[in-house]
Amino acid sequence: MSVVAAILAAGRGARFGADKTQILLRGKPLWRHSFDTFLGHPDVDGVGIVCAPDSVERYRAEAPQACFVVAGGEVRQDSSRKALEHASGYDVLMIHDAARPFISHRVISDVLDAVHRTGAAAPGIRITDTIRQKSDSKLVVLDRDRLIAMQTPQAARVELFREAFAAAKAPYTDDVELLQNAGIATEIVSGEQRNLKITTPEDLAQAIGILGIPERRTGFGYDVHPFSKNASRKLYLGGVEFEDAPGLEGHSDADVLLHAVVDALLGAAGLGDIGMHFPNTDPSYRNRESTYFLEQARILLESSSWRVLNVDATVVAEFPKLSAKAEMIKDKISATLGIGRERVSVKATTNEGLGSIGRGEGIAAFAVATISESV
Repeated sequence: MSVVAAILAAGRGARFGADKTQILLRGKPLWRHSFDTFLGHPDVDGVGIVCAPDSVERYRAEAPQACFVVAGGEVRQDSSRKALEHASGYDVLMIHDAARPFISHRVISDVLDAVHRTGAAAPGIRITDTIRQKSDSKLVVLDRDRLIAMQTPQAARVELFREAFAAAKAPYTDDVELLQNAGIATEIVSGEQRNLKITTPEDLAQAIGILGIPERRTGFGYDVHPFSKNASRKLYLGGVEFEDAPGLEGHSDADVLLHAVVDALLGAAGLGDIGMHFPNTDPSYRNRESTYFLEQARILLESSSWRVLNVDATVVAEFPKLSAKAEMIKDKISATLGIGRERVSVKATTNEGLGSIGRGEGIAAFAVATISESV
């Protein structure tokens, strides 16, 4: 039987306080985790997305593999109906919450096996906590051995979903209730604790815990510039002006120290290098202060769900002496990157008279940066 999965991402995240489906987990939006899992399952023939009306074009651009991207409704049942309308040509429809990023292939397979047997199925897990229900002034203990917490994907043959929607007379909280109120039996298979639904910020913290220790990366940067013959050029190192030496030749302000730090940061995140993002053929960067490049690098990292942990840089020069302004440089770098100054190290050395740097023809800089996933 042909199978289509629909990822429901039309909710507004009222209880979360934001559109939770766009929160980044390990560099991917929340919805993308389950989308990719269904897409990679051998028995799933297509994956569609039901989203908010104002997000349709964004999802189409971000998920060109989707077999459909359509606007959902005000409540979940309306979005499920939209998914059904686009399930023509498939035998089975699986409906999954975008806010459940950790669905596994095992659960998908078990649900599909049960649909083949019964016609409709969904995963659920046993309740382990004691559950009490308010009844007037009393708290009544419910028999937890008879309670099941429902999960998604909830699936059925397409014709059974059509029967259920045709018979629906009220809004239902999930697709199993919709099916059962139409007299359609639904088999419950074993779900997984990790297939949690992210509804509150506390759920997000649990999801981050499931992902484990955030990934860390290290990048290396190097830059070198000759001294300029233009007497009007000023020397900048680490965003700080040095008056006792000539400026460096370059398209921007030629701050070798910051250029090396920018390359280290971009390299750690796999985002290319300074020349790719700020080419010296672009006149808008002529004589630009390099603190701008450092700030933009931070923004690029943050948009890719990375944060800076620390920066360690070394300047290689016969002159000027860096020590007098090393603390100012640390302040400038830490403020631009939004990290504590204790996370920035700036050192200096000479080339002991060797090579072009040793002959005082220019300045070089090395930098190492460590970054971490921001969630």
